[in-house]
Amino acid sequence: MTQALARQTSASTEFLDLGVLDCELDQGIAHRAAIGLLVLSTDQTMEHEFRQVVRGDGVAFYATRVLNDVMVTNETLRAMRDKIAPATELILPGLPLDVVGFGCTSASMVLGEEVIFEEIRKARPGIACTTPITAAFAAFKTFGADRIGVLTPYSAEVNETVRAYLESKGVNVAAFATFDKVDDREAARISPRSIAEGIKILSRRAKLDAVFVSCTSLRLCEEVAGIEAEIGIPVTSSDHALAWHCMRLAGVNDVVPNAGMLFERGV
Repeated sequence: MTQALARQTSASTEFLDLGVLDCELDQGIAHRAAIGLLVLSTDQTMEHEFRQVVRGDGVAFYATRVLNDVMVTNETLRAMRDKIAPATELILPGLPLDVVGFGCTSASMVLGEEVIFEEIRKARPGIACTTPITAAFAAFKTFGADRIGVLTPYSAEVNETVRAYLESKGVNVAAFATFDKVDDREAARISPRSIAEGIKILSRRAKLDAVFVSCTSLRLCEEVAGIEAEIGIPVTSSDHALAWHCMRLAGVNDVVPNAGMLFERGV
């Protein structure tokens, strides 16, 4: 071994222990608001949608998964009830949250919003809660919208439940259309182009004040501003409305550019 190589080998084996360094603790990335999300285990879309609109400094969301069946029927939706509280317990245990959002529109209607809130509060007593349909109702009120067009990916069985629930809460469902998908994995692959075209068909065929795209698997957030500019009325969806409502319930009233009319308004 040459002398130069010997010196290099010796230097490379040296170890320097710098001990404990000083550090500063700040308030963390959620210093304005910490949002908890219950996302279905089959959902491919919700976190992607939230990232499009929850982008203010100091606002963060933390998701966990709720086990569900890939086939969306009233029976499988009802089966989620007992899984909600245990899933909620997994979101930042021991740390504060400002709000918890439940990420299934149809289950919120099959089970009922208050049942969802009751299950969440078993793990987080007294916390502010919302669901996609709760958020949609708040959005309709904010828009001052009466005649609502509804677009879903659901089967006839689930659509009947959705329409009946909306009407039972005083929503005037003026037009309804569906892509008729039972498998949630397929619903997530419905293209934004198809969704935009469905919204436009609803707006052309009926006199509407707003359009609601129901299902957290459907993508809207990246297209919503352009669609609204074309059809001239507000548009929201399960994820879009839920993100807005979570932020507003957490006290975040930021205007989010290019995120649609809803994100220009408070709650």
